[in-house]
Amino acid sequence: MQFGILGETRAWHGDGNEVPLGGPARRALLALLLVRPGDVVPTDRLADEIDPAGALSAHSLQSQVSRLRSALGAGAAIERAGAGYRIVVDADDVDTSRFERLAGEGRAALDDGDAGRAAALLREALELWRGPALADLPESEAARAAAVRLEERRLGALEDRIEAGLRLGEHRAVVPELRELVGSYPLRERLAGLLMRALSAEGGQAEALVVFEETRRHLADELGADPSAELAALHRELLSTDPAPSPAAPPAQLTSFVGRADEVTEVAEVLRVARLVTLIGPGGVGKTRLSVEVAGVGGTADQVCFVELAPLRDGGGLPHALLGALGLRENGLQMDGGAKTPVDRLIAALSDQVLLLVLDNCEHLVDEVARLAARLLATCPRLRVLATSREPLGIIGEHLFPVRPLDEDAAVRLFTERAGAVQRGFTADPEVVRRICAALDDLPLAIELAAARSRTLDIDDLAGRLDDVLAVGARGNRTADERHRTLRSVVAWSWDLLTEPEQRAARRFTVFAGGATAPSALRVCGTDGETLEALADKSLLEMAGGRYRMLETIRAYGAERLDAAGEGESVRRAHAERLLELVRTADPHLRRAEQVEWLPVVAAEHGDLLAALRWAVEERAVETAFELLAAAFNYLWIRGASASVAPLAIALLAAVGEEVPDGLGEEYATCVLLAGAASATGEAGAQAWQRHRATAGKALVDAWPGDRAGRYPVVLLLWMMRNAGGPDPQGAFALVSSQRDCPEPWARAAAHYVSGFGHLGRRDPAAAEDTFGQALEGFRSLGDRWGTALALDTLAGVAGALGDRTRALALTDEALVLTERLGALEDSADLLVNRGDHLAGDDAAGARNAYANAADLARRAGSSTYLAAALRGLGDIALEEGDLAEAERLYSEALERIDPHWIKSLGPRVRTLIGLGRVATARSHHAEARKHYRQAAEVADTAGAHAPEVLRMLGLSEKVVESVLEAMAVAVAADR
Repeated sequence: MQFGILGETRAWHGDGNEVPLGGPARRALLALLLVRPGDVVPTDRLADEIDPAGALSAHSLQSQVSRLRSALGAGAAIERAGAGYRIVVDADDVDTSRFERLAGEGRAALDDGDAGRAAALLREALELWRGPALADLPESEAARAAAVRLEERRLGALEDRIEAGLRLGEHRAVVPELRELVGSYPLRERLAGLLMRALSAEGGQAEALVVFEETRRHLADELGADPSAELAALHRELLSTDPAPSPAAPPAQLTSFVGRADEVTEVAEVLRVARLVTLIGPGGVGKTRLSVEVAGVGGTADQVCFVELAPLRDGGGLPHALLGALGLRENGLQMDGGAKTPVDRLIAALSDQVLLLVLDNCEHLVDEVARLAARLLATCPRLRVLATSREPLGIIGEHLFPVRPLDEDAAVRLFTERAGAVQRGFTADPEVVRRICAALDDLPLAIELAAARSRTLDIDDLAGRLDDVLAVGARGNRTADERHRTLRSVVAWSWDLLTEPEQRAARRFTVFAGGATAPSALRVCGTDGETLEALADKSLLEMAGGRYRMLETIRAYGAERLDAAGEGESVRRAHAERLLELVRTADPHLRRAEQVEWLPVVAAEHGDLLAALRWAVEERAVETAFELLAAAFNYLWIRGASASVAPLAIALLAAVGEEVPDGLGEEYATCVLLAGAASATGEAGAQAWQRHRATAGKALVDAWPGDRAGRYPVVLLLWMMRNAGGPDPQGAFALVSSQRDCPEPWARAAAHYVSGFGHLGRRDPAAAEDTFGQALEGFRSLGDRWGTALALDTLAGVAGALGDRTRALALTDEALVLTERLGALEDSADLLVNRGDHLAGDDAAGARNAYANAADLARRAGSSTYLAAALRGLGDIALEEGDLAEAERLYSEALERIDPHWIKSLGPRVRTLIGLGRVATARSHHAEARKHYRQAAEVADTAGAHAPEVLRMLGLSEKVVESVLEAMAVAVAADR
């Protein structure tokens, strides 16, 4: 017989049938006897536990024992022993004993390092629980004590099982359960530690830091205690690690790799000694597939980044494509001036990385790729490049690896495998298959196209048709050009075998630069799902990751067919309209809680967004172009990809001049922002900004009068940020702050955020804190992580200025979670610098750790501005410790990296100059000190008469503002 008290008290016969135990008194009696099987339980305790009110007499107890004996029958003996009773059962027949045995064995297996066995044992132990232990016992002190002991054992086993899961790599699976447990048991440090480890393993270091801060606060508020040494050590460990950009992985392959194992090994060996290897050969020979396989070979690099260049129309987008593939943003959320150009940012990010950069399909951009590859290899000593191209890059150090057609056996095997995939049980005369492959010059793509036809064509018929198409005769050795003609002939032959609806869908699909989801393909191609599937069956399309894609060789041929059919204009317009519909749909979601889910949806269409914009600008479809830019603005900014559209924005403004198109005032202003925001646009962007800024500002004022809403509220806040250091910062401030009663909730939150800086300028931190709090509440209610992070960071600055270091740290860590989720690595570096500033003075070691982590993260993100800010912080620490030489070195390096023309650099630049002045003062070099203080004052003076208010508008902490004002005062005094 089996017994259970981990939940309601129950008993089962050996055959699994449940024993009817009767009423609550008998269930309570059995539970009390089973708590410690075999131990004698005194009668007075039994009576008291069963009926704490004292109404159960000795006679009544004896009667309940007798009835329980009858119910259990021969399955268990309840014996009278002295002044009490005991139940005689095997301990393992009781779920509590079995649970404790299994939990103990699981813990031992965990200690021995056998996580798999531990997980299985602990899972079996926990499955014995059906509810709260001893659920049938009335409330009493003894019952509560027993239940608490069992519950503690359950929680310990649960923690052990989760730890086993973490050791087995089940980080993502356990996070939801751990969140719920930490919420239920906020003082249980081991659960908090497990959640921190799980989040960190999934790249959520900042979120793990917030868990620590919340646990620390609970312990302090409720127990007056600090975190344990173990949890504090885990916290320090997390502070020493930061999320890194995630480079684009090579595309997943849906078919087996046939016939090139030796070439994979050979190319990998060459890459171990050479830093640039180019796979050259004709189209369809298998260069891309070979590069994917080489990238998967261990030992070539710690990381691989795969960049598809086929969708690019010109070399201007090449640096942006690399930044996107590397997972790097072109700008920060708060107008990061960063590196001066995208290439500078690439160099800053790659200078210390061990990385294999795969550049696929370089032939149409060979000159631009060659220049960029040469510069990156010259400045990034640990970088290796694997390129695929129909011609060499032609730069010093390039190792060429010709990719030749498959050998005879491999070609036959490839055809047979692919034919077998479309026709079950495919068999054919090997000689006929060999003749087909020879006719196709043993080119892998041609073989795959022909094999796809074996489902509808007899193998001999297929061979005969190919002989006719290719005019097969005595060929001998074939040149690359001749093989290209062979492949084109096979593509044309495959195309001609399509039905008219299939040809129409295939040629229309060529307008997609980066593939398409089924709904987009159906809409733009004017087709149905069956036709798309037919094209995939015939190898004209492939389906991977929920998107249809077309190989570039086939796409180039199909594009010719599109123009020949006279459909290019109408289909490209339909494509642009589809992209406009997508970004319009996404825009409001990107200001709400769903933004993390919608960002990858729009990001997957980035290449097509650029293609649609390019078409609209080139074809003077002005309204479509403006609307695409405006609807995509929020996505571009959050993703840090605004520079990728800047050249198109500049071209659009040049086409329309300074007159705002009717009804497109906001869209016009958005275009002006995009044209001038990215430093990558250089002089052209600066000129466009100066020429159109005033007109765009008036258009925004008209679109947002304050009592009614415009369409794109995010533009308002970015307009203020962009104008903060311009000729009319107060005008931009007034425009945004006037939206406090606007019906659009995001605009209201932004207005409160901006208005808070006005209170700071008037030295009213209490009012500023209240206003920033309203902004935080507004952004949080919408679920917008970007706005929430801005408000949290600013509130942290106010808290730090008021001396509340604990709150400042908690708010900063919460903001870190959000910037991490948005992938804004440079903004995370900025927040880590702020974290160091909050710690400085009280915790030098913690501050140094934060600054060092910020510096590492800024290097990985390619952000020279935030690297400079981190170096400034490390210089402050060195100065406080009396290491003047190290402080001067760090300050000098920071000063070299700060962009002097970017307004957000003003604060870090002033603080660095002040630091150099303090170093000179400590050395009694008073003239040099005055020079640095005067320089700091001159930098600060760029804010004009409203310096304090403008500085606070820029999001600078009160400490920074005070440093600026101090520099100005010191310089003035020195001049006197």
